[in-house]
Amino acid sequence: MPLPRRLMLSAGLAGLAVSRTARGQVVTAGDPAAPWAAAPLAAAHPDPRVRALAWAVLAPNPHNRQPWIAELPDAAPEIVVLRCDLDRRLPVTDPFDRQITIGLGAFVELFRMAAAQQGLAAEVTPFPEGEPRPRLDGRPVALIRLAPGGVADPLFAHAAARRSAKRPYDMARPVPEAALAVLAASVTSGFGAAADPARVAAIRDLAWRAWLVEARDEAAHRESVDLMRLGAAAVAAQPDGISLYGPGIEEGVAAGQITRAAMLPGQPGYGMMVQRYQAMLAATPAYVWTTSPGNSRAEALAAGRDWLRLNLAATGLGLSLHPVSQALQEFPAMAGPYAEAQAMLGGGGVVQMLGRLGYGPAVPATPRWPFETRIRRA
Repeated sequence: MPLPRRLMLSAGLAGLAVSRTARGQVVTAGDPAAPWAAAPLAAAHPDPRVRALAWAVLAPNPHNRQPWIAELPDAAPEIVVLRCDLDRRLPVTDPFDRQITIGLGAFVELFRMAAAQQGLAAEVTPFPEGEPRPRLDGRPVALIRLAPGGVADPLFAHAAARRSAKRPYDMARPVPEAALAVLAASVTSGFGAAADPARVAAIRDLAWRAWLVEARDEAAHRESVDLMRLGAAAVAAQPDGISLYGPGIEEGVAAGQITRAAMLPGQPGYGMMVQRYQAMLAATPAYVWTTSPGNSRAEALAAGRDWLRLNLAATGLGLSLHPVSQALQEFPAMAGPYAEAQAMLGGGGVVQMLGRLGYGPAVPATPRWPFETRIRRA
């Protein structure tokens, strides 16, 4: 049955939920956005590691895979061993797990900030048993040791309000140079920004062409489609991946009109998705990106820490930030855009993240698994 345009337009607004968090979103028990409300409440937990982990699970990460497992040794109450959940990777579009490692780095930095709020310093040792290649394996991604002496980070004040705003941005409101300077100061690695219309147009063109490469590659697109959670019940049952739920969507799911099959090439949902993303990516007044000297695992982890800081700094400025890193993906079909992106933005280093920046509308919190589900006792 053809997918009605009204329902597809609703479905295009991924992750719309009837709930409220730091931006006025109402949450209830069992709501997939409830972990956002649970983070500050975890302050009453007796274990400082758990108090910090309740915040860390809110970190941005690719396709909302939430690939973290926090191992808490009972015999070492100051230690967290961070591992990757190997079932939550993106083998097609992220064949070397670089983007997943960046997501884990964002987790580490938000954990560090949350620990610092408690007066605890988090000493992070990246890949203490060596850097896995070509993909991550069961070895630790980081060893985190808590000790007295943490200093609160002002950026943490924006953690509850951080969002990835996948919406058109206000093209009548340019991003001021002063804001870009604040963003640059928030990171420790290489930073680049573009707000000049000609420069922005060149990056926008590259970002759109890279998006099309992914959308037109059967395996890459299927990877995204398979991660779609369609309808509130599906999102509540599995609050990761790409969430589509809220008013208008529930009816389409119940009627069998909004399905994964409808999102495949040649189907109505696919065409509507392309139209929506083309309009959204076109409404981008500025870009920011981060670079590192090389492409080691430790550098990718550090890039994730900077990406979290960049997100929080943007939130504090009232700006929206949305990653558009398709051109940085390392699967074969993306080789052309990847080379262009590195030449255009790398400055002799490796571009780790690229994001569109601007003034966007308020958006709901992205669903999360409760932090308790990401803890393993050892």
